[in-house]
Amino acid sequence: MRNYDTDVLIVGAGPVGMALALDLKHRGVGFMEVEASDGTIGHPKVGTVGPRSMELFRRWGVAGRIRSAGWPGDHPLDVAWVTAVGGHEILRLDFGTTDRRPELPYTPEPEHPCPQHWLAPLLAREVGVHPDGPLHLRCRLDGFTRDRDGVTAMVTDLADGGAQLTVRARYLVACDGAASPVRKAAGIEAPRRHATRVFRNILFRAPRLHGQLGARNALVHFLTRPPALRFPLRSMDGQGLYRLTVAVREGDAAGPDALTMVRTAIAYDTPVEILSENVWYLTHRIAERFRDGRVLLAGDAAHTLSPSGGFGMNTGIADAADLGWKLAAELAGWAGPRLLDAYETERRPVAERSLEEANVNLMRTMSRELPEEILLDTPEGAKARAELAAGMERGGVGREFEAPDVHFGYRYASPLIDGGREHAPTGDGAWRTRAVPGARAPHAWLAPGVSTLDSFGRGFVLLCFGGPGGTPGADVAEKAVREAFARRGVPLETAHWEEHRTVAELYGSPYVLVRPDGHVAWCGTDVPAEPGAWVDGMRGA
Repeated sequence: MRNYDTDVLIVGAGPVGMALALDLKHRGVGFMEVEASDGTIGHPKVGTVGPRSMELFRRWGVAGRIRSAGWPGDHPLDVAWVTAVGGHEILRLDFGTTDRRPELPYTPEPEHPCPQHWLAPLLAREVGVHPDGPLHLRCRLDGFTRDRDGVTAMVTDLADGGAQLTVRARYLVACDGAASPVRKAAGIEAPRRHATRVFRNILFRAPRLHGQLGARNALVHFLTRPPALRFPLRSMDGQGLYRLTVAVREGDAAGPDALTMVRTAIAYDTPVEILSENVWYLTHRIAERFRDGRVLLAGDAAHTLSPSGGFGMNTGIADAADLGWKLAAELAGWAGPRLLDAYETERRPVAERSLEEANVNLMRTMSRELPEEILLDTPEGAKARAELAAGMERGGVGREFEAPDVHFGYRYASPLIDGGREHAPTGDGAWRTRAVPGARAPHAWLAPGVSTLDSFGRGFVLLCFGGPGGTPGADVAEKAVREAFARRGVPLETAHWEEHRTVAELYGSPYVLVRPDGHVAWCGTDVPAEPGAWVDGMRGA
């Protein structure tokens, strides 16, 4: 029997579990992470890391590694709706390439293709694999007990002949997927929100297809081929690896074999090697609670949603960023009693909105009428394809692939936010133009390669745009704020950005307080002259 003692035990080493590990590592929090598998990804599900996740990976020092993981800089990022890959093209959204796409004004880190079989080992190396690091692969959680002071977990080391481990932790965070044994053991239900659907993912290699397509290459070829093909065929590495998604119709569990489906989806005569096939169930669930005492849920353990729009993993990574600083505050002793409860208060509405947005995208695809005429190589077929394209554009089909309001526009309304409880609807666009309580602090360039976001991510940051002594009593008030934070042990930095006029205009207030997760906690004309209760509110006291 081997015994371990740690602050946080993370169960599951998918992208969300490792994101939480990176956040805790960034904050100097002790943790241990256990994963029953050996970490090998034979059938990648994740294809693209979203822009808010890329911003967080920038904070944790790994965004550059993700961008250099292997995706070709000249490969189109386009989405093309086609009757078959290499067949008739109905509609194309031009997103450029990673080398030539225009800079986005609202983020320093646009989304980037990085399939899971690249992403997982990259993150594992950053976290650190046992015995040199805290990530224990092939270690299965068998059960846990709880008491007033922490959690005791029983773990089997599958790599060491079934040796038994006992892990004592202050907190346990379940990042163990949609089926989450931890969630079930904690007695937390996750009711279904929409009908469950069944899909097949077919992973295959077609080494000549990229060359045959030439200028017609795309990141995603969205099939619109009646009667059955209406889901993506996606390039997984920008070279010869692809994944085809096929719906399994009710009562047709087997369906055509994988090679037949791939051949139907590709118009060219090209060599194809089927690598693997995965049948999966699409569920739409949100856990009734994200916390049960010292056990917390994150990622798919807390919420599962359609991949339509790419919100699933990215919602989970943002969970990790919200939870990480709160756990660090608890363990450092400066958290108030309401801080950890605010994790669910803040993240549940984001999960609910992401779930519904993803389902709208899914239903847009599921309900699209595909007339047989679109397959014809005739004037009648061209007319049918043009009519279908016009209808798709009217229906907002591009929103599934470009939805910055979903990725960035959510705002937290919780007791930790001063001025954020009564706010404009989520996704109102205010996050693009000013600092708003509860919203992510806006990006702007302070210097070449240096974003405002690079100033956030450890403690609180008080941004001052008026300059020292710019208003009567400003120096005294700022000193009182610093002392109030210090008395409570809450980390605070003060930054005077008065020389950055463009940034000042963007942030819109003389003073802005940014939380350790990069969200705006408060903004105002003057800081409180007696800020003790104000600081207590920010820390959940």
